[in-house]
Amino acid sequence: MTDMKRFSGKVAVVTGAGRRGGLGAAIAARLFREGAAVVLSDVSAPIDPATAVDRPAYRSEIETIAAEMGEGGVSTFVADVREFGQMRALAAHAVAVHGGLDIWVNNAGIGSIMKPLLEVTPEDWGKVIDVNLTGAFFGLRAAADVMVAQGRGGRIVNIASQAAKSGFTHAQAYCASKHGLVGLVRSAAVELGVFGITVNNVCPNHVTTGLGAWQNEYFAGVTGHASVDSYLAAMRSRIPMGRTGVPEDTAGVVAFLCSDDAGYVTGESMNVSGGEETH
Repeated sequence: MTDMKRFSGKVAVVTGAGRRGGLGAAIAARLFREGAAVVLSDVSAPIDPATAVDRPAYRSEIETIAAEMGEGGVSTFVADVREFGQMRALAAHAVAVHGGLDIWVNNAGIGSIMKPLLEVTPEDWGKVIDVNLTGAFFGLRAAADVMVAQGRGGRIVNIASQAAKSGFTHAQAYCASKHGLVGLVRSAAVELGVFGITVNNVCPNHVTTGLGAWQNEYFAGVTGHASVDSYLAAMRSRIPMGRTGVPEDTAGVVAFLCSDDAGYVTGESMNVSGGEETH
């Protein structure tokens, strides 16, 4: 039976955690439910016109999510993962407010810049790489600095994607950024293992969050389906488990990778895809 307080005394940071129904909020809630003090972080407004459809959280939404999680042990911090100084400030906040840093989840991402290859601009490419890959590196680096100094190990988890393993139409920058996370954890795991810090990716297949709903609409059209329902039915038909993912699927695997049970697991990119992705 799982110890539902296995993270008692631990402090976790989750980026991209300020949207209701999103992966970050589900991950933060799972870690908090199992005893961790949690910092929810997100940007407070769209970071550029192209990301407005992603609807980055506003401060009021982050605060609402924190309040719904319960009293005590939860704080919020507005930060942009593209700025290393802000990631260091986020790590410092965890230490100042909660007394340390044991778990860092790089969940923030951008997934709405989808275009045919011949229409992708250098600006499009840069925006996606800056958030999904460079932002994850900045978070990893900020977390590792603190964890190494503390001398008690730690857990760093990136939320990658099925797109870290396979290519998808209209998603060149997105797939490249997520594939890049595979190399990042493999390298970081080699260097940080001596400090007792594990570094892993979780690779979900499609999850209908707020962004996921937008992707459903977009790709239903791109792939020639008559409706979103038809598109989702085709998706379910190729998943052995017969359904698309939900945020709690990803949150459960993150919790495992952050637990003592996964203390000897590092450098991995774990699929959470109902069997759709097998490599």
